Amino acid sequence: MTAAATKIRLTQFAAGGGCACKVPPGELERVLAGLTPAPSGDLLVGADNGDDAAVVRVSDGRAIVLTTDFFTPVVDDPYDWGRIAAANALSDVYAMGGEPLVAVNLLAWPRDRIPFELAAEVLRGGADVAAEAGCHLAGGHSIDDPEPKYGLAVTGTADPGRLLRNDAGVAGVPLTLTKPLGLGVLNNRHKATGEVFPDAVATMTTLNRDASRAALAAGAVCATDVTGFGLLGHLYKLARASGVSAVVEAAAVPYLDAARASYADGFVPGGSRRNLDWVRPHVSSSVSDDELMLLADAQTSGGLLVAGEVPGHPVIGHLVPRGDATLVVR
Repeated sequence: MTAAATKIRLTQFAAGGGCACKVPPGELERVLAGLTPAPSGDLLVGADNGDDAAVVRVSDGRAIVLTTDFFTPVVDDPYDWGRIAAANALSDVYAMGGEPLVAVNLLAWPRDRIPFELAAEVLRGGADVAAEAGCHLAGGHSIDDPEPKYGLAVTGTADPGRLLRNDAGVAGVPLTLTKPLGLGVLNNRHKATGEVFPDAVATMTTLNRDASRAALAAGAVCATDVTGFGLLGHLYKLARASGVSAVVEAAAVPYLDAARASYADGFVPGGSRRNLDWVRPHVSSSVSDDELMLLADAQTSGGLLVAGEVPGHPVIGHLVPRGDATLVVR
């Protein structure tokens, strides 16, 4: 890369950042109301419960898992952004209990504002993560756009009898979280100050492959990944779809180093605030609003939230019969 290219901060070209720039969940649901018919026949998972990917049965022992995910720069380093975006897109397949098979790139680039050689670094990062996942990466689509965006459209495979769905939770099972929280506030701080948080980058570029396989091996049938709607938002969707309530033990939830300090310093993404506004009417809480905000923090390439125990990962709560509140935080 040229010296000028290495000085460019990609996050300064984006209004939002990572999964925090998702359309607010309540607004999205209002727009989609009545437009998403329930799955039927071989369409095993559609859009009715807001699950992580679509699943179509193609034979008795095989289903196709299809998803796409892309977003604006969440870090300044183009290679790391590519890795993060690819890991995040692949996560939707793992969250369904599948294995990614093939993906294509989705790239939007402001050619007159950012050297195209940086786009090559983004694509290289995506290719390296796809290779780590054993997923073919074959071409894609690019457009000239005022704001940079990158991600993947991914096709995977799964056993239709061993899916991880967000509507399969039952009362009495524990809730396991496979990555720490705090990515939203740390990415927000990085965008504002340029400070780099290696543990956050390592977390976002870690595939959810091993966690997904471990969840299936432990007999889990219900899971989702924790991304732009935060832990509380994704847990609310899971509990609502499953017809249960969920109890979260706030003290058991792990956080990345510097996450709490960054929150205290005011680095809170707008997406996190919208997440909490959306779930608050469905929450009964005995913790502070600051704690709730951290639990609603908009994650990028976060971990899996599994209804069941996953060895090596913390249990942060459990599912209970449906009560007055869908989420109980204590």
